Amino acid sequence: MADLTYSSVNRDVIKPLFNPGLAYVATIVVTLAVMGWGGYCWYYQLIWGLGTAGYHPPVFWGVYITTFVFWIGIGHAGTLISAVLFLMRSRWRTGIYRAAEAMTIFAVMTAALFPAIHVGRAWQAYWLFPYPNQRQLWQNFKSPLMWDVFAVSTYFTVSTVFFFIGLVPDMAAVRDSTRGLTQKIYTIMSLGWRGTDQQWRHYMAAYGFFAALATPLVLSVHSVVSWDFAMAHTPGWHSTLFPPYFVAGAIFSGCAMVITLMLPLSKLFSLEAYIHTWHFEHLAKLCIFTGGILTLAYGTEYYIAWYSDNIYEWGTFTDRVVGKYWWVFAIMVLCNCISPLFWYFKALRTNMVGLMVISILINIGMWFERYNIIASALAHNFDPGSWVYYTPTWVEMGIMAGSFAWFFLWFLLFVKIMPSVAIAEIKESIRPPLKSEEAAAK
Repeated sequence: MADLTYSSVNRDVIKPLFNPGLAYVATIVVTLAVMGWGGYCWYYQLIWGLGTAGYHPPVFWGVYITTFVFWIGIGHAGTLISAVLFLMRSRWRTGIYRAAEAMTIFAVMTAALFPAIHVGRAWQAYWLFPYPNQRQLWQNFKSPLMWDVFAVSTYFTVSTVFFFIGLVPDMAAVRDSTRGLTQKIYTIMSLGWRGTDQQWRHYMAAYGFFAALATPLVLSVHSVVSWDFAMAHTPGWHSTLFPPYFVAGAIFSGCAMVITLMLPLSKLFSLEAYIHTWHFEHLAKLCIFTGGILTLAYGTEYYIAWYSDNIYEWGTFTDRVVGKYWWVFAIMVLCNCISPLFWYFKALRTNMVGLMVISILINIGMWFERYNIIASALAHNFDPGSWVYYTPTWVEMGIMAGSFAWFFLWFLLFVKIMPSVAIAEIKESIRPPLKSEEAAAK
């Protein structure tokens, strides 16, 4: 940071908005192709019905709900890094929190697709919302799925407002570096920002307020999602452990996804001066901590299932290890419990390849963790006569792949339209320009 100046920060961070390069364009093309395939798979399902999915009684939750829970979890790191660490005044959040906040919004947008995809008749998804109607149809407010609607919509609203407030000073920096129609657009987005003392005081007060408001959402939203399972009497689900277990897993996967996104971003747009090893090392340490909590939760689940002496509960957990889903359990343990342990070595924690490979493994493991919870519990229920082996179809896997492309497309558009690093906060950590330097710059 010693060699950075206010003008160089503006130039480096704003450059990707107007000159992203060929690699960026190629990535956009690939993403659109995958998203197009996912869109076709959804169209095929809408035409032929949910029979195209691999559902088989009693398994009616599969890849769609697994991916829904996965994306909700991914969205937690943004709020943690931007809000919680802001209140704790952690300096290492500065270079990465803007992209983490954007990741939160796009992850929730992706997760919101799956309830509509899962129920089949997406055009009737408005029934999920409580509104006056002539047929006197009212939602079941005792259903955890109904709680999801309120929790996720609240989380999305607060996160979006919090994200936009943080963008205002940086939108003004882009405005002052452009001309013509582009400048007019960023003038509207900057909300008349001039950087006066009064504006800064109001800005910091509002930012701190929304940080405090968003912090409880880190705990509440994924706790509500966990109640989709914990409130049911299905063996393997009915547990008071689920809320903290899900929250720790969400932060774990979210921080890993930040590493997965920010490493290529820093290389692609030459932002190593602002996003460097220091940031990734702290994220890796956070993953080690939450991964330890997750490993403890796995062990606690099995211990309580054995200690309860409930044959149905213990049967489900035994089946996960030695039954038909043993490979899902093995991937989950290898990726979530063992792979983060390599980050105890500083050489791997500060190595770009080591960071990238392990962060991808964590995200794979967290998807399979949700799949293990959902598919194995439903497939091995109370009645042995109803036990089945749920196998996803190409339609389900295509829609899941399309959801990843949808998420990456929004993130790529974000780095093209908005500064991916917080310009204002970077300037707070470097030496202010001298009066002679200001005069020379003018």
